[in-house]
Amino acid sequence: MNIKKMLAIYGGLVIGIGSAAYAAEPEPVPPTSLDLRTTVDGSPIDLSTSLPTERDTPGVLKFLQTGVDPYIDDPSCLRLGESLFLSDCSGCHGEIGEGKIGPGLNDDYWTYPKNVHDQGVFETVYGGARAMMGPHNGDLTLDQFMQVIAWVRHLYKDPVNQAFWLTDAQKKNYKPYTLAEGKRIAALPISTPGQCQATAVQEKKEQDQEDKESQ
Repeated sequence: MNIKKMLAIYGGLVIGIGSAAYAAEPEPVPPTSLDLRTTVDGSPIDLSTSLPTERDTPGVLKFLQTGVDPYIDDPSCLRLGESLFLSDCSGCHGEIGEGKIGPGLNDDYWTYPKNVHDQGVFETVYGGARAMMGPHNGDLTLDQFMQVIAWVRHLYKDPVNQAFWLTDAQKKNYKPYTLAEGKRIAALPISTPGQCQATAVQEKKEQDQEDKESQ
């Protein structure tokens, strides 16, 4: 093998290793105008403890400036939120948020009153609460928090005048949650248009790759 070819191969390896190392670096912690506080003791929430990916999606960036979850009425995000809720939350809170060993999430009573606002729900889920509710900052990406919160809101079944997280326009279109609605959302294709379409497609590619490697 001549010197030029050896240098070319070596250079390719270095670039490849460098690229992998760069890809593994965590995304920067996004700025926020919110005063995020844990539900347990009111201490400041440190967003640097979040998982290192999906920190700078448009949905996350908007929430961190407004305190409002922009995914609440986006079907592409709801289908992801439903899947996450069923796998991560339903064991304690029930499949439709009816409550089990954890409190119900689909009615107009909130154990922590601040959870009538999206920021409050984020703080409770991110930093944990009392009893058995531990922090989930190590389980979900910041974007997945937005997806789960959107689905929790979608499960709501009580009077719309108590849904303080909805805009006036959203209240006009409000319908109490039904099992049929849950099945409809779950059956939506990955290609469903919306803010989370690219995320859904990427997750499917990653899952297919994992399945292929495990065979």
